[in-house]
Amino acid sequence: MEEKRRMRIVHLSDIHVAESHFLPELAEKVIAKINELEPEIMVLTGDITDGGYSPEFEQAKRYIDRIECEVKVIVPGNHDARNVGYLCFEDVFGTRMAVKRYRGVTIVGVDSSQPDVDEGHVGRDKYEWIMKSFGNASVKIFALHHHLIPVPNTGRERNILVDAGDVLDLLLKSGVNIALCGHKHVPWVWNLNGMLIVNAGTACSNRVKWGIPPSFNLIELNEGDTGIQIYRIYSEGGQELVLNQPEI
Repeated sequence: MEEKRRMRIVHLSDIHVAESHFLPELAEKVIAKINELEPEIMVLTGDITDGGYSPEFEQAKRYIDRIECEVKVIVPGNHDARNVGYLCFEDVFGTRMAVKRYRGVTIVGVDSSQPDVDEGHVGRDKYEWIMKSFGNASVKIFALHHHLIPVPNTGRERNILVDAGDVLDLLLKSGVNIALCGHKHVPWVWNLNGMLIVNAGTACSNRVKWGIPPSFNLIELNEGDTGIQIYRIYSEGGQELVLNQPEI
């Protein structure tokens, strides 16, 4: 019996391209592993750079361009918004508010950063656009940098999305299946009223918490049914299944 095809989505975050934190050799391993996995979609949830400077964005793009997949969704983080970096982001990667559709999956990416401020904010002016952008997609994925719910092992909470409650309500009313976040460099998965909130760690930087190695997420969606698996892929090698459920 022929095995059902799985759609693969790679979710990485917080690569922090800069001399002080970025690990080029680890980035090479990450790119090779992602291309080996052959994902259809790649989502990068911010902090692409460390200081929002033009050379950092240009270097990051050279790495990201080598990732082989049909759809790429890239949103900025708080580090990318520093030093007017949000304008550089637009020059290098395009819009900071993206909608991508692929085989029944709709991904809406938003910029939750504010210039030179660490905490995140989506803003009420974007809520209607977000809801309309999802339409009647079979699978709805929301992507932003800042975390929507506090994450364990991250210390004192200071930078949660300031309008997190309203955004969570909006996503649930919109029927969002998966929300992808980064920011705290700690991978984690929450299930909130049936919506999966998936945080990615840092993929290839040394800005790691004690005992939490660099990693990224692999999400597999089973076509023809609603099963989902989420794997944590460790950048130095190895992986673990962190979620396996028959429906989303």
